[in-house]
Amino acid sequence: MLFTQKSAVLATVLATALLIANPVPLVAHEDHGIEKITLAGTAINAAAETVTAAAPGTTASPTVETADAKSALADGRNDLLQPQTARGIVFEDSDGNGKYNVGEPGLAGVKVSNGEDIVKTDDEGRYELRVDNDAIVFVIKPRGYMTPVNQNRLPQFYYIHKPAGSPPDFKFAGVAPTGPLPESIDFPLARRDEPDKFRALIFGDTQPRNIAEVEYMAHDVLPQVIDHDAHGASFGVTLGDIVFDDLNVMEPHNQAIAMVGIPWYNVIGNHDINYDAQDDQHSDETFERVFGPSYYSFDHGPTHFMVLDDVTWVGATGDQKGHYFGGFGERQMRFIRNDLAMIPKDQLVVLLMHIPLTDVQDRQELYRLIEQRPAAVSLSAHTHYMEHRFIDEKDGWQGPEKHHHIINVTVCGSWWRGQKNERGIPHATMSDGGPNGYSIMEFDGADYSLEFRAASRPAEYQMNIYAPETVKPSDVASTVVLANVFAGSDQTTCEMRIGLDGIWSKMEQARVPDPAYVEETIRESMLENRDWGNLPKPHSTPHIWRGMMPIPTELGTHVIEVRATRLDGKSHINRRLIRVEE
Repeated sequence: MLFTQKSAVLATVLATALLIANPVPLVAHEDHGIEKITLAGTAINAAAETVTAAAPGTTASPTVETADAKSALADGRNDLLQPQTARGIVFEDSDGNGKYNVGEPGLAGVKVSNGEDIVKTDDEGRYELRVDNDAIVFVIKPRGYMTPVNQNRLPQFYYIHKPAGSPPDFKFAGVAPTGPLPESIDFPLARRDEPDKFRALIFGDTQPRNIAEVEYMAHDVLPQVIDHDAHGASFGVTLGDIVFDDLNVMEPHNQAIAMVGIPWYNVIGNHDINYDAQDDQHSDETFERVFGPSYYSFDHGPTHFMVLDDVTWVGATGDQKGHYFGGFGERQMRFIRNDLAMIPKDQLVVLLMHIPLTDVQDRQELYRLIEQRPAAVSLSAHTHYMEHRFIDEKDGWQGPEKHHHIINVTVCGSWWRGQKNERGIPHATMSDGGPNGYSIMEFDGADYSLEFRAASRPAEYQMNIYAPETVKPSDVASTVVLANVFAGSDQTTCEMRIGLDGIWSKMEQARVPDPAYVEETIRESMLENRDWGNLPKPHSTPHIWRGMMPIPTELGTHVIEVRATRLDGKSHINRRLIRVEE
């Protein structure tokens, strides 16, 4: 594989990555007699007059801590913690400096939220929203505009208001105390072209537990993404389990992902939370410091994306350990309801979450909100295998058409397990027999499609074909051919033939374990001195098809061809040789 200059930069970044557990320190300076606090180019009046919520180059939401706020918190006063009104302007950042200047136009009709309520800006681009003492105010990016991104390509579309900050005794740092609410929270947007047809990169569970596993990702997955110029994608999304419990790994992970060179959105996963939190409300503190709100939405082109938090944390009590379950919660459901009510009924809605939708306890309320929409699709990860689920009345769905839910392939495959290859990287085959990798989604109006990409493999590698190496003529009629089509679904048609001019015959879908994966788990379990994690147990996958060898088949070597065709008509063909001999 050829490596671009960006690939070389990626190696340099990883070699120098620092585990940053706290936000970049604030620097005070004097400017025209007024003390200001600057964070990577963002200026904030120390008297809390104005803050620009997202400026280029920032690593976290800007924060302010004044003497008055410290005193109030220390004395137990709550005058700074009562519900207040956040105000500001959404404006076109004409000069690109991330700050609102006189003469820059305000943008009317742009939506701003506090995580529950959503308002639209007035004709001058101004808004008002109520906030409490633990709030994040964020702009819902409209079509044709982009928010700033920081040096790790993370979109900066929010302002965190936590006068008291996050709980100070957490293992992984949250948000520092932000002080009093600024008089104006402003959101800069820059114009950009967003055509109807565009692409997005979809990563499931990158999930490195340490720097070594960040390097696995950096060498196994990212070079081919970089070399293909991000496959022409406008942005990327990681569907949760960004890291594996050690939240300090978020920074080097983000530095690596930034080398792809496009804005990157993130979904929270069950391994991205603060396990020492006593409740769900405080389980996202580190995530919020690094990425912002745990749920939000944005438009790109004609498509509406909703990033959802479906990980509900229950803190430890007595003898009961802390645990999570799939759930949205009432407050987030109010945001979802308000958000969907403000977009056209026929707009394509893409729901991005971590835990598969069919495993979310309060999913029925969401079903009621989307089941009558003509265009909606949802994506998750979490299971570490690839699967398409078509949700119907068996799960309480009441829509006229089944809902398409995609459980995406994971970047880390089987948690970076399995025997290491010649590059020192675990093969990480998933329990469905598919390779680790990622997806490329293409959107065009109300239509969408998904392309699977295996890590460090060519684009044509879309399936494995299983058949004997040799077979006797008398056994041809009973010889089974299996095809594991990695991104296959109930709507995939699979056919096979012998020879390049043979007659295609239909294969039948078979929910069975991948035979090669079963053999590999047994083989690796018998090896001694293993320096890799054991593979997960095989499971029966719905994307395997079965066919029988046609007869008569002459003696000699033959080509088995398998053709998998999606509902949209796109086909992938793979081949395997088989020898017929006495």
